[in-house]
Amino acid sequence: MSFLNLDQSNIMPQITKNLRLILITVSMFSWSCAAAEQVTFSDSWNEQTFSVFSSNEFELNGDTLEISSDGTVSILWKSLPPLMWEANQANWDWVVKASVPPTDLTLKGGDDRNLSIYFLFLPEEYASKTTGRLSELLRNEHARVLMYVWGGRHNPGEILPSPYLGELGKSLILQRAGTGTASEQVNLAIDFQKAFGDNPSKLLGIAISADSDDTHSTILATISGFHIYE
Repeated sequence: MSFLNLDQSNIMPQITKNLRLILITVSMFSWSCAAAEQVTFSDSWNEQTFSVFSSNEFELNGDTLEISSDGTVSILWKSLPPLMWEANQANWDWVVKASVPPTDLTLKGGDDRNLSIYFLFLPEEYASKTTGRLSELLRNEHARVLMYVWGGRHNPGEILPSPYLGELGKSLILQRAGTGTASEQVNLAIDFQKAFGDNPSKLLGIAISADSDDTHSTILATISGFHIYE
């Protein structure tokens, strides 16, 4: 068959259609990449301690966070830019090489856990006025804190009130106390609804903690591949 004999009136609409499909696909791929934000571990994080004698060791290595806790407790905190306030999903990988024993996470002074990842929400009218400091936000009665936990003696999927934050903070168990490796993908909007019975407000910041001070035990853990997105 000679290409010179092809009916161009039939070919051109098909070429145009194919080009449109390609452009749509490229556009959707670019949007999804832009919407997903990798959480990097750099000097943009700040540590919140509870005692001058008790502090975890956090080693921030770009896409990986190494955590060592030896009878200590502290929180690593990062506020998010307004561009990310609408994020409602997250995923990460975590590894625990040394674990605290199973504990009761509802018991103040006895709630050691290997790792907690905190997502802190605040209504926009208050979010725009805050300094972004964790200590200030945790005192705000309008704040809500959703915590995903590796630790405790509770079953995965259980939602527990925080012994320190009361109804303002809820812990969702993903992994029981023990060592191992896991990959997590969570829907913040769905889990927030389950925990608080309402839709989430603005995602103002994220935090990570390890807690071994009550049991005087040791935690060795890693978090990597952390992303938040709409």
